Order: sequence, then structure tokens, then C-alpha cells
Amino acid sequence: MEIFGLTLTQIVSIIGLFILGLLVGILIRRLLSVALILLAIVILAMALGYLSPSSLVALLHYAGYALATAYAKAQQFISVIPYSSLAFIIGLVIGLIRG
Repeated sequence: MEIFGLTLTQIVSIIGLFILGLLVGILIRRLLSVALILLAIVILAMALGYLSPSSLVALLHYAGYALATAYAKAQQFISVIPYSSLAFIIGLVIGLIRG
């Protein structure tokens, strides 16, 4: 069975890549919004005196170790994502804009 010269397997693959891109775009948008909220909380806590610069440095130093591990895992995940596919890129952009 062919539709527009594409087999059913190819159509399912294109739809799957689009949905994967859409979900990754939504995830990135949500992570950015959470990061901005955390930044606002830290700035407010420093302005109100609940957080000192030295304790913030210690917290960031500790978070650096956790982020290094997370970065290594993300690199493994990125190597699997087909980000060169047009369907994935379209889904990613829609997920980032509408997410």
C-alpha cells in the first residue's frame, strides 16, 4: 500500500520522528521555564537575605558534580536522536513554540 509514493512503514517512521521531535521540544521548553523559575527564587532568596553568596557558591559547586553526570547521560541520548530528519526538526520547532 502506497500513499504519495510512500510505503506504510515510511509513513509510520515519519510520524514517529515528528512526535519524538514534538515531545523533545515540549521537554526543552518546560526545562527552560523551570530553570527561569529557579533563578528567580535564588535571586529573591539572596535579596531577602535567606541565601548568602558563599552558600550559593557551595550549592553551585555541588550541583556541578550532578550536572556533569547528567551531561554525560544527555550526550548518550543525543547520539541516538535523529536530529537531521526534517520531520523531527518540524516537531521540535512546534514543540518549542507551542509546548
